[in-house]
Amino acid sequence: MTHLLRTERLSLRSCQMSDLDAVHQLWNEADVRRFLFDDRKISVEEAKSFIETSLVSFASHGYGIWLFFEHQSDQIAGFSGLLHSLQGSPSLIFGTRPQLWGRGYAKEATLSILRYTFDVLELERVEADVDEPNKASIRVLEALGMSRTRRAIVNERPLLYYEIQNWGKEESAKLQLE
Repeated sequence: MTHLLRTERLSLRSCQMSDLDAVHQLWNEADVRRFLFDDRKISVEEAKSFIETSLVSFASHGYGIWLFFEHQSDQIAGFSGLLHSLQGSPSLIFGTRPQLWGRGYAKEATLSILRYTFDVLELERVEADVDEPNKASIRVLEALGMSRTRRAIVNERPLLYYEIQNWGKEESAKLQLE
């Protein structure tokens, strides 16, 4: 089953195995992998594993990794979604093709996923972590209303942790993209 979401400028659909080559290429772009994979190239097998995990998560929990596209385009503009965690709340992940940075797509796509997460799935909380030097992603998290909860050093890299609580359907309706 494909999970579809739509915003004013973007179409989102759950990542499928048929997306493997395009997603592998995107995740290995230098500016994307710098913070996503601690600046290491990932193998096709690793990308495949992420997609498989996302497909299982969609089947089990109703969420996983969505790909987003500008309306009328077949090229992946970016990705956003939730990774299942056995320790607690799902963890937010997102990224945009570098050529499209600065257009607000990560915020727009991620806001639609948070609305789905809270309004449809009725989850209570979503968490995120971000490399401290990743100022653009920090701005997105804060623009989404996420609150910083702590800082830690992981694998010799400073990480910031964020969370957002279910805002309720009335608050969701009030949220507007700026």
